[in-house]
Amino acid sequence: MAGDTLFKNTGRNYWLEQLTPISVIWVLLLLAGTVFAARQYHHIMDAYELGILISTGIVFSFLGLSWRPIQGLIAIVSILCLCSISIYGTNLGASEQSFFLKFMLSSQSAIMWMSALYVMATVTYLGHLLSGSSFTGKVATALTWSATIMGLTGLLVRWRESYLISPDVGHIPVSNLYEVFILFCLITGLVYLYYENKFKTRSMGAFVLLVISAAVGFILWYTFSKGAHEIQPLVPALQSYWMKIHVPANFIGYGCFSLAAMLGTAYLVRNFIEWKAPDSFILSRLPSYDLLDDVMYKSIALGFAFFTLATILGALWAAEAWGGYWSWDPKETWALIVWLNYAAWLHMRMTKGWKGAPMAWWSVIGLFVTLFAFLGVNMFLSGLHSYGEL
Repeated sequence: MAGDTLFKNTGRNYWLEQLTPISVIWVLLLLAGTVFAARQYHHIMDAYELGILISTGIVFSFLGLSWRPIQGLIAIVSILCLCSISIYGTNLGASEQSFFLKFMLSSQSAIMWMSALYVMATVTYLGHLLSGSSFTGKVATALTWSATIMGLTGLLVRWRESYLISPDVGHIPVSNLYEVFILFCLITGLVYLYYENKFKTRSMGAFVLLVISAAVGFILWYTFSKGAHEIQPLVPALQSYWMKIHVPANFIGYGCFSLAAMLGTAYLVRNFIEWKAPDSFILSRLPSYDLLDDVMYKSIALGFAFFTLATILGALWAAEAWGGYWSWDPKETWALIVWLNYAAWLHMRMTKGWKGAPMAWWSVIGLFVTLFAFLGVNMFLSGLHSYGEL
């Protein structure tokens, strides 16, 4: 039955139904932009980078057809980025001269807007959970989309700013802890918005947005305490096309695992309230056990697939950079621990049918394992991957 449903949802008829006039125009514009970028910059791209560019255009075409809000996201982000780039021209100093750059569309301004909007969304989702107001929920969703738009705009403009400093400095902005924490916020936010739209409920938002706000707190501390927002040249080992695919794949995994952990937290909170206050009004507003269990499973499955891909890509990158696929570097070792943890989670879920509180606890504990692999290794251990020390 599940296989039949999946086939119906992804077959030829499904894709034909998505080809509305607006969707067709959007896909054509996206593919035209991909071709233009390839023709404009092919002289500074190798075959692998051209392949990444073309594959990205194709993937986002299908993603936009299957989840239409992505069309609006990409369209708005593109317009904002083009406005920023046109104001900058070839003068990085324009960010101090233009009101719109200084307060809206420079990378740092956009990222600060992202930070404020995600925190506001977290508070608003909590208000929605406590009040049950549908209007408050819609505002929370709008704030989350707005934060995601500003954050993605900030990252893309930062990419352009790095080239305005110098072509030798220019690089994709996923090279240090500051940049990847922003990427983490965006991916986690987008995955959450997808599930919110799919299951037509905002009751999960108060929990999921908490982990994004925690990441925002780190970004702000890292910015004002360490000056981490300053764009720095890449170290030699990171000057590779592998970074463009390995890091994003890794952080799709991290984002999904974090989302699952927060839903596990929601499961345990509901369990506790039912035990301590079974007549509490909040129970009717919390997500159901079935919903939490289903989305937790889907998130871990999606994250595991991308984390597996990232691990394979990382091994290929290591072979090119260091001459070996695996060296038991602390980062590699902890990545393996994370992989084994979620492989075991999925194995028990799929073969033994484990559900409920034990799996929720496991997903929460898995977040701390993942957090140490992501951040703790940089803080307490040293090795070949020591690029993002605090």
